[in-house]
Amino acid sequence: MDFPAKYNLTQDQNRRFARQNLTRLVYTNSRFEGITTTLSQTQAIMNGVDVTGVSLDDINTIVDLKRGWHFMTATNAPLSIDLEKRINAIVADKDSLAPGEFRTGQGGVAIGDDKYFTPEDVDLTKERIYLETLLASPRSTTDKAITLMYHNMRGQLFWDGNKRSATLIANKLMIDGGAGLINVPLTLWEPWHKLISEFYRTGDMQALKQWTYHYGIQGTSL
Repeated sequence: MDFPAKYNLTQDQNRRFARQNLTRLVYTNSRFEGITTTLSQTQAIMNGVDVTGVSLDDINTIVDLKRGWHFMTATNAPLSIDLEKRINAIVADKDSLAPGEFRTGQGGVAIGDDKYFTPEDVDLTKERIYLETLLASPRSTTDKAITLMYHNMRGQLFWDGNKRSATLIANKLMIDGGAGLINVPLTLWEPWHKLISEFYRTGDMQALKQWTYHYGIQGTSL
């Protein structure tokens, strides 16, 4: 299946769209860490306001996601392995043993039903070749971004913050290509995570990509 662009924006228009939706993007992305703040609480934390009942760890995650999105909508650097590491260094700054460093030991993630997925060791050379080959391919920006996001999630490239990092890295591609944003609504997270778990088990991302293309691409028509 081809994944043609649903939106055709300039880079600046796409950056502006992301900035206009910054609170909702951070609010959604924070759910990867089980954070349950409301949208208004998330906005308050992003504004530097103390919110009763929210842990320091959760506050740090929200603030670092805000910093990550700010970086994403400001940098002119093209996507690269070094930029991927920079993004992880920002979003996992407070909760990773080695922010911005590729995993050098065993990793793993729970995938439901008391099962655990253990990814292969990270090979920097292979990851660099994978990224460069994908970026040079004739695929659409949307296809490249979705593919890279799930490749990075399953590969567990970093010590922590892998889903957050993969999402922002994919959206760097979307923004640069003016293709909108990847942001699955929270109301659809249950079926989304079932598909992610199945992808972790099988390594086949086609159904997950099709679902994400249908439900998870957001943008604005000019």
